Amino acid sequence: MYEQTVQFDRMEHAVSLFGSFDENIKLIESAFNVSIVSRGAEIKISGEPENVAGAVRTVNTLLMLLNKGESLTEQNVRYCISTVRDGTSDRMETMLRECVCITARGKPVKPKTIGQSNYCEAIERNTITIGVGPAGTGKTYLAVAMAVAAFRAGDINRIILTRPAVEAGEKLGFLPGDLQQKVDPYLRPLYDALFDMLGAESFQRYQERGAIEVAPLAYMRGRTLDDSFIILDEAQNTSREQMKMFLTRLGFNSKMVVNGDITQIDLPDGKRSGLIEVSKILGSIDGIGIVHFDQRDVVRHKLVQDIILAYEKAGTQK
Repeated sequence: MYEQTVQFDRMEHAVSLFGSFDENIKLIESAFNVSIVSRGAEIKISGEPENVAGAVRTVNTLLMLLNKGESLTEQNVRYCISTVRDGTSDRMETMLRECVCITARGKPVKPKTIGQSNYCEAIERNTITIGVGPAGTGKTYLAVAMAVAAFRAGDINRIILTRPAVEAGEKLGFLPGDLQQKVDPYLRPLYDALFDMLGAESFQRYQERGAIEVAPLAYMRGRTLDDSFIILDEAQNTSREQMKMFLTRLGFNSKMVVNGDITQIDLPDGKRSGLIEVSKILGSIDGIGIVHFDQRDVVRHKLVQDIILAYEKAGTQK
């Protein structure tokens, strides 16, 4: 039996590391098949040498997060474990950037995974950023946070959020109301993110002034969008022609973010997704960045990661 000791500089870090009812330590013990015992200002980790080394790297990474002022949750403990297993834990420090935006309730919005950090950096660095990945990876929320931050800083004058109103098993014609009322349910995730960042009253005020626009993709045709931060959500449901139409709306001093999940395409059979094509066609152009997320970047319930993995395995077995 191999044993290794990790010491704490501050006792409050030990409390945070263990978590309520030792839940964090139990996750590490289960993941690496080790035993962890607390003895004053240190913990002793025992087990097979390779397993102990992994557990020690996980503990040290979590302590680094605590030293940087981060709080520990089940999600980021599991994420640290996954980065240690795949050898990317040394990149965790790059994730600890300043907050992207402050919400209306005063909560800082920060990347929670390396993939999310790469995504935010790509948006800062490029004029057009394409984010491709599964549900729950924060593509829409972080893009809206970046847009609001740019708007508050005066870098742009308008925020424009759009998505295709593609019917997913239900016909729009059966919904009550006029066209805007019919498509509003499709735009709800964009509204929710903006309400969170700005508050309902501020959002209403900016929308009335025309500083914020949330509209179906069809409303973008024929426009030139200057001094704007434009987000196209659910881009997997665009056709090749729609994607080209959207990208060519780009005006001066504007940024575009295109998001989608190519595993959830609702287009009619035989119609190819514009998101799949655009990643291949524009990938080598300067000023356009492409970021791919995977199940490790999912920041929802752990079961969401498990569901995504299960579907991926089922797809490869066909």
